[in-house]
Amino acid sequence: MRNPDGRWGDGERSARRSDAAAPHAPGRLAPLELWAGLECTVNRVGDRYFDQVERGGHDARADDMDRLASLGARAVRVPVLWERVAPHGLTHASWRATDERLARLRALGVRPIVGLVHHGSGPRETSLVDPAFPEKLARFAHAVAERYPWVEDFTPVNEPLTTARFSGLYGLWYPHGRDDRTFVRAFRTQLRAIRLAMEAIRDVTPGARLVQTEDLGECHATPELDYQARFENERRWLTYDLLCGRAAALSPLMQGYLLGPGGLADAELAELDDLPCAPDVLGVNHYLTSERFLDARLERYPPHTHGGNHRQRYADVEAVRVCASGVAGPEALLRATWERYHRPLAVTEAHLGCTREQQLRWLAEVWGAAERLRDDGCDVRAVTLWSAFGAYDWVSLLTRDDGHYEPGAFDVRSSPPRPTALARMARDLAAGGAHDHPALDGEGWWRIPSRFAYEPVHSAGRGMRAAECGEGRPGRAGTGHIPRSTPRPLLITGATGTLGRALARACTQRGLAFQLLSRRELDIADAASVRAALDHWRPWAVVNAAGYVRVDDAERDVERCRRENAHGPALLAAACAARGVAFVTFSSDLVFDGARETTYVESDRPAPLNVYGASKAEAEARVLAAHPGALVARTSAFFGPDDDHNFVTQALGAIAAGLPWPAASDAVISPTYVPDLCDAALDLLVDGESGIWHLANTGATTWAELARRVAERAGLDESLVVARPMATFDLPARRPQNSALSSERAAGLLPPLDDAIRRYLDARPPRRPDRSALVAAMDVGEEDPDADAVGAGAFGDD
Repeated sequence: MRNPDGRWGDGERSARRSDAAAPHAPGRLAPLELWAGLECTVNRVGDRYFDQVERGGHDARADDMDRLASLGARAVRVPVLWERVAPHGLTHASWRATDERLARLRALGVRPIVGLVHHGSGPRETSLVDPAFPEKLARFAHAVAERYPWVEDFTPVNEPLTTARFSGLYGLWYPHGRDDRTFVRAFRTQLRAIRLAMEAIRDVTPGARLVQTEDLGECHATPELDYQARFENERRWLTYDLLCGRAAALSPLMQGYLLGPGGLADAELAELDDLPCAPDVLGVNHYLTSERFLDARLERYPPHTHGGNHRQRYADVEAVRVCASGVAGPEALLRATWERYHRPLAVTEAHLGCTREQQLRWLAEVWGAAERLRDDGCDVRAVTLWSAFGAYDWVSLLTRDDGHYEPGAFDVRSSPPRPTALARMARDLAAGGAHDHPALDGEGWWRIPSRFAYEPVHSAGRGMRAAECGEGRPGRAGTGHIPRSTPRPLLITGATGTLGRALARACTQRGLAFQLLSRRELDIADAASVRAALDHWRPWAVVNAAGYVRVDDAERDVERCRRENAHGPALLAAACAARGVAFVTFSSDLVFDGARETTYVESDRPAPLNVYGASKAEAEARVLAAHPGALVARTSAFFGPDDDHNFVTQALGAIAAGLPWPAASDAVISPTYVPDLCDAALDLLVDGESGIWHLANTGATTWAELARRVAERAGLDESLVVARPMATFDLPARRPQNSALSSERAAGLLPPLDDAIRRYLDARPPRRPDRSALVAAMDVGEEDPDADAVGAGAFGDD
């Protein structure tokens, strides 16, 4: 309510609304809704703001609202953020972007849920420990309500408890507090801001609803730290408890914590009871990493996990990575929330930064949990597809600008954003229909033994085992998908090659059923062999990693090269097309002649200089003619940790042994880290993409510079790299001077080259090889396919 002096202050309106949202009676629930949202955090680190809306490109895409509506979303969490709209005060507010987006949602018939602060701390002149923060936000909230009086759903402050922890207890975000006092003040400031903002909004729109979000991850611990887990598990409810006016019901432990030295005054805590602002919908945000595990045995865990309380030191790690009995999971957490409050619920965030099929499995699990709870009479209204456009740098909790991107239902690295398999699944769920994808046949990584990053431990916490949360029930309720006892496989050819083996490893890690076949089991250039293999295995997809790899030998072995690289892929593609089977094959940067001074993109016309390149160019054309839905991945200069014969590994071996390493100084290439290539290709396959895609790590370089960069990062003597013109190597097959690849279909689909080199070195430190073998390999008169510009042993069965 507005005071006589015009300020927004204490009032009675929110108290009158404390019971405004009565739950529906069991059996009368409307269908489960799909909501959507875009990651919109604007957090502050020091004097720098990390703006996800700008970083994800949403500023430049007014049609994003149409994309979200196309998924069948009934509501969208829309940022109308204080820091973005009015960073210099309301008199200088910029409403254009929010006007445009909210008007579009209104025209589309989609409800907006307007957020005002999302992990933020307000404009520069305020902070979460500023006593005037609540009144300042209330004035902004009133301006928003006046401008959009038709909007009914609001989240004034997203995840106040979580934000207070990160900003006041862990020191990660502004104002960078690292003590209980700052945490409590920041938390109380946000709760009061929520209440005053809703009073201001309801002064304009009396029926406005509060959709209050919070992360409710459960804490698990060893028996020694059960006391700390109990404290954490009580504290996680504070947002809802205090907004619902349950301060008097808090345990003496929690009341003592809030009222402790430097914390709240008795009157401040009583105020939260006297003037509650009960949410109309409890928005539960749940992530796999939200559930934590505490263990005082520090020697079991890396130093960055070490922390503690006033009594003892302990490690704080992801429970899913260590708890032998599993974690609580979405169903148990939602059920506990319902039983505690009996108010309408929604899953308002449930992102998973992972490979595509794991994202599908996570959405299936969350949606299925919501449906099962509704069957039991719990009023779960919606599951939110969050973040629909992915997120940047949450792996560092938004404290660094590393450019680490996790796609969502749309991949913003393509322009316009490219729908992923998650978008197709969301559409089916929103329409109430079944969704079936072979990738759903596998289990999520959080349910299998390989999830453990540490020695498994049995927790003293009260989290339910996975089997108690629906794992053992047939199918995934609500998704329409029943996992098969024998999952549908994809076939991988090229069992003897680097790429075939790497793809098999990737499928194992991702829980994708596969069969890795050698030439004896599947000769891709023999129609009878192809027909027999497809009839026997009945795959949903075929990934062709077989082929002829010896670039210089191909100049003398033209027919065999064409058979393996052009005829075989075309024949296999045609057979897959006839059966409705997805198909992936790999091409090379050597389809280009190097005449361009800039990088090559997918639409550039091939003009190969050698027989090998010509065979790949022919394969591209014939495969796409036979199977228009096929995916052709052009790539270049492989290196990886599991292959002894690639250029990078050979160079490191020689330099580690103190030997000079000759490398071309005038041939520009795009090195490709094999694990990144496999994951990108499999993601595109799961997404159902087709056509030619350039898949190489970002960052063109010469062979000589590549060797220097890797040697320098490995702590070796980079001066041992001997840079020489390509012509001095006297190779039979001509190579382009520039075959660097970039993409017009998706920028940065693979991580930067330097990041790939770091991970390569972490996975495979330099080794000291046999000196005589290296001397032979470096003989410039010897043809060494393991050191040419295609990458060693990339394809098998040559």
